[in-house]
Amino acid sequence: MAKKRVEVDVKEEMFDRVKWLHIVFNVVGVLVILRLVWVLFFSTEIAVNAEKLEERIFVRDTIQPLRGSILARGGEPLATSIQRYRIDFDMGSEGFDSLELFKRHADSLAKLLSGFFKDRTARDYYNDLLSARNRCIRLEHVRDSVAMREGLLERIWDALTNAELQKIPIYDTIRNHQPVQILPRAVDFHEWQVLRTYPILNWNLGLTYKRVPIDQRVYPYGEMARRTLGKVAPSVSREDAAQQRGRYGLENIYSEPLSGRIGIQLRQRIAPGFSTLVHKGDSIDAEDGLDLVTTLDAELQHIADAALRRQLTEQQAIWGTTIIMDVETGDLLALANLGETSEKSGIYYEKDNYAFNRRIEPGSTFKLVSLLALTEDRGLPITQCYDAGNGRTVIVGRRGPEVRDDHNCGAMIDMKTATAQSSNVYFARAIYENYNNDRERYVSFLRDSLHLGEDVGFTNMEEKLPYISNVKKWSAHTLPNMGYGYAIELPPIRMATLYNAVANGGKMVAPRLVRELRRGDEVVESFPVKIMDEQICSPEALKIIHECLVETARTGTTKNYFKDTTAFRVASKTGTAKVAQRGDGGGARYSDGYYMGSVAAYFPADKPKYTIFTSILTNRHTRRSYYGATLAGPVVRDIVNYIYYRDEEWHQQIKSEQKEHYPLHVKGGDIASVRRVADKFSPRVSFTDRNGWGVAQTDTLLNVNITTLKEQGVMPNVVGMGLKDALYVLESRGLRVHFTGSGMVRSQSLRAGEKIKPGAQVTITLR
Repeated sequence: MAKKRVEVDVKEEMFDRVKWLHIVFNVVGVLVILRLVWVLFFSTEIAVNAEKLEERIFVRDTIQPLRGSILARGGEPLATSIQRYRIDFDMGSEGFDSLELFKRHADSLAKLLSGFFKDRTARDYYNDLLSARNRCIRLEHVRDSVAMREGLLERIWDALTNAELQKIPIYDTIRNHQPVQILPRAVDFHEWQVLRTYPILNWNLGLTYKRVPIDQRVYPYGEMARRTLGKVAPSVSREDAAQQRGRYGLENIYSEPLSGRIGIQLRQRIAPGFSTLVHKGDSIDAEDGLDLVTTLDAELQHIADAALRRQLTEQQAIWGTTIIMDVETGDLLALANLGETSEKSGIYYEKDNYAFNRRIEPGSTFKLVSLLALTEDRGLPITQCYDAGNGRTVIVGRRGPEVRDDHNCGAMIDMKTATAQSSNVYFARAIYENYNNDRERYVSFLRDSLHLGEDVGFTNMEEKLPYISNVKKWSAHTLPNMGYGYAIELPPIRMATLYNAVANGGKMVAPRLVRELRRGDEVVESFPVKIMDEQICSPEALKIIHECLVETARTGTTKNYFKDTTAFRVASKTGTAKVAQRGDGGGARYSDGYYMGSVAAYFPADKPKYTIFTSILTNRHTRRSYYGATLAGPVVRDIVNYIYYRDEEWHQQIKSEQKEHYPLHVKGGDIASVRRVADKFSPRVSFTDRNGWGVAQTDTLLNVNITTLKEQGVMPNVVGMGLKDALYVLESRGLRVHFTGSGMVRSQSLRAGEKIKPGAQVTITLR
């Protein structure tokens, strides 16, 4: 019997399938949408993965800016930066896996490096390269490797039973990718263009090194003013270069504007070791540092350094400082600080900032303060006299100190003489008698009128404040000792500022070391002159003080250095002070033989333009001179003379005239030579012989008449000849000649025409 055929509705079946498929798609779609919503709004997984992906694709490089320069007032660079490159070798890279290939290239590189740097042999370079490669690439047996013991290869190794198979060594390559420096120093761009053509450095072994740009600080003038400028330590890497800057001087104080702004550069990796710049908002351009313009005059700084160094070496001193200030602005034109090395005596360098951080009893240069107090505060005239003791030791006050002068300054002397001769007794007595009953007034004048309790604006460069002890703690010795520069301590820059105020007509301006910050020619920030006091004393007091200081240079303790400056006058003051060594109990000892010698000067005295202050520390027992004049005087003299002859505005200009001028005198001698000279400069020349020796005489019309010397047995007339010609003429006639002076012969001991004998003596005088 045939089976009954079941009829199926195909359309209905297809509809059911499509319906279920539609339901499945809708469910999947809802799930996808829910998943997307979860990922986009609730899950952090996508951000993490995106960040990981971006880190693999993109890299951010830190771009170090070029550090700004420190410039002299004339624009000369005192400190500047240049771009150099450090080459970091990756001796653990796969490019060095082949030892045979490495040796071949390393041998060539070593020979080229030896010829390029000329500091080591090719063998030394080769040994260093090979040693570095062997340290960074090692083959370690699997059984000695912790990683392999815990891994799959360890289990495979343990499963091996065949004796032959166990003889097969299995190694793991251990790589050290720490950078290695083979080159002896960083190289500049032009040097790198040559080096990059050498084997290994020309990339023929793959990615084997990295070129790291570094900012290298350069000082074109060497150690000159180094303590003032500061110092930048060499960078270890670009990332920590900012932390390696110097910690003193201008480099430290203005580190932020000099450093500039670090840039960030976004790069995309396109292949191992290669990347391309991506222009994206995340990139930040590096901004180079600002240039710092100082007040230092490079030429004067060099002269001050040389003069101070020369004197320190000659006197075998311990340290010294020289300050040159512009009177009107207070600009520090030179600031030299030289100290003796501890390793070898007689070698000096910018060891410390002595001008700012050496607070020492100043000695007689402090007598300027006594002059200001006596004339301005007490109104004493320049004719005021006190007994200086005729060089004897004098007790000032009832129980006061014993005071004496190092030379006899006289008995009753006036203020000008006391200043010029630097009388300790005079100023000790004058200050004691005028302020013993009102000591607070004296201290108040020092602090309020002369601002000696304040700094001058360089506390960030180690400036120490002046020390004035409390009046209540004074002994009977304190006030008289302060009169001539003891029992008070000041740094050299403070004394220089005070003398500059006197030179500036009483206006006290703070010393200025920095004029402006600028980028190129654009001034970003300027630093104006700071006025500490418009008038520290009256014009009447200033006139007396000025006269006393000028007298010191003319007839006083600095006359040996400035008395011959007839073209201009100098106002000056010397100071010699025993340097106190403080004990544990705070007491001062003066028995160790340490002395501070100082000279302060400003010039031209009539219209002061420059102030100079020099202090030198020495030891009386082991060194040479210890007086202020002989210690510091030569330094100030050399600087004054140099500035005067450099500054053209102080020299008289020779005016051109139509009138012809002829020489008033012509030297005698070889007639032919005299004729040649006289023909060019005299209106008319007459002579009897063309050759031989003769005497030249100039008449009232400036004509030159040459008379021939002929007779051999008589004394010739050599007056008017030079020494060379006179010696020849006289010695050719058998005479023994003695001479004094220099220039032209003015007289002779034997009269012309007098009979002479061979061997006779004659003396000629030249002027």
